[in-house]
Amino acid sequence: MKIFLSVYFFDQYFLHEINKWGKYSDFMKKIFVNGYGSIGSRIVSFLKDDLEISVIGIGKYSPDEKVHEAISKGLNVYVPEDKLGDFTDYEISGSIESALDESDLVIDASPSGCGYKNKKNLYEPKNILAIYQGGESTIGSESVSDLLFNSRANYNQALGKHHVMQGSCNVTGMGRILEPLRNKFGDQIVRFDVTLVRRWADIEQTEKKITDTIEMTEKPHHGDDVKLYFGKDAPLYVRAIKVPTRQMHLHIMDIRFKDTAPKPSEIHEIFTNEFGVATLWTAKGTKDIRDCAKTMGFHFVDTNMIHIHANMTTSIGDTVQMMYSDDQTGIVIPENHMLMQAMLFGKSYEDSFVHTESIFHMNEKKQKLQEYFAKQ
Repeated sequence: MKIFLSVYFFDQYFLHEINKWGKYSDFMKKIFVNGYGSIGSRIVSFLKDDLEISVIGIGKYSPDEKVHEAISKGLNVYVPEDKLGDFTDYEISGSIESALDESDLVIDASPSGCGYKNKKNLYEPKNILAIYQGGESTIGSESVSDLLFNSRANYNQALGKHHVMQGSCNVTGMGRILEPLRNKFGDQIVRFDVTLVRRWADIEQTEKKITDTIEMTEKPHHGDDVKLYFGKDAPLYVRAIKVPTRQMHLHIMDIRFKDTAPKPSEIHEIFTNEFGVATLWTAKGTKDIRDCAKTMGFHFVDTNMIHIHANMTTSIGDTVQMMYSDDQTGIVIPENHMLMQAMLFGKSYEDSFVHTESIFHMNEKKQKLQEYFAKQ
């Protein structure tokens, strides 16, 4: 009770001091989320709980039911200036161009490939900070940034940047596994071989047909993307297939060592206190985890993390084989939040981590999952 009262009176004092100089909202950074699909809707939902920022609104390009959904949730909806006439049936707050004029940073959650056009046509001319998603590129003539962000590997490189790309879900997930392994074993590891078993569509993408086939991905970009933060000469080899499911991705990873490989228990121990990595023993499949998240009331039924399927970890000779599932879209949302803090506030990794944890409650989710799927 004493702690609670102390925090309460500190907050009251803090607000009183701010009100001497102006409205609390005047001290908040203003964010615009350009796009309201799987990523945009999730990001906005969590940002409303962040007292350090104010969400100007969201950008929409098509007049559909998502516009009604956003407005019903109290969000201001902005559309391209040349498309205002297409949205006369909705209470639109204005143009995307005008919203950007009021914003400190934009999180671009538009469809893949649109980020580069938005950068050139909107963000650069207005000199606004921008975060892009995994459907864009950091290579070639349509690069949105020279940095692909992964908080576990290169957080400090985002400090002072104006344009940064957040890695895709698979690329983000691999970072949460690869970096701790490299930190622990270093040059004892000879190579990583990873097979990505990718989901076909997100749960809410009901309009996207799931095809009854296993589709091979020729020259998957994921390995090259990971090497942007893991090192271009990293001994990482990636193949990918897509399977007809909406229930997460699964990664099968073989880790080859110079000498005898560590025991499975030694591998699991590395991730005991790792952010966003849960070690599960009794989950029979990815849907088990999703159903558990739903039962526990996790927002968007996301876990926002990686799940090591510990019963599948084996050590034979010089090789460890492990499997872990990746919470698809959900995994990049806390990453966007940490990246935003680096770019907007210049926070240290430690401070950013604490603030993100206060909003996403990752440790609590991890504990619940591990208890539910504990070793029997």
